Amino acid sequence: MPRHKAQTAALMASPDDVEAQFYEALREADIDKLMALWTEEDDIVCIHPGGPRMVGHAAIRAAFEAVFANGPIQVHAENVRHVQSLSSSVHSVMERVDLLTAEGPKVGWVMATNVYFKTTQGWRLAVHHASPGTPHAPPEVIEAPSVLH
Repeated sequence: MPRHKAQTAALMASPDDVEAQFYEALREADIDKLMALWTEEDDIVCIHPGGPRMVGHAAIRAAFEAVFANGPIQVHAENVRHVQSLSSSVHSVMERVDLLTAEGPKVGWVMATNVYFKTTQGWRLAVHHASPGTPHAPPEVIEAPSVLH
């Protein structure tokens, strides 16, 4: 039985809770679980790697239904960086995608940004933007402090 937004609110006490459920829904190809994670705002946005900007629940649902027609996505969020305020949180995520190819198992990497809003129903996803993937983990460039002392 699919969960409804009211039933999942208690499970979304933090943006990390929503993010864990998002990637779990991708691995399970569970469209109802995935769509229950989004905020009720009309202008939610999703961009798949190399794809167009999809705006709104109907467009996002249709896009994920098409993706799930090929089965679950074996994706795992790694090396997550957070910037959070009282009512929003932005996560920069390195997505590890496990692929089965004709040559055997392979790993691909996608850089994604997930934006969460705190709502009356708990934290919800508002934006998922994923860039085209690479066969190797992309390097992370971290600014070195300009002052040593």
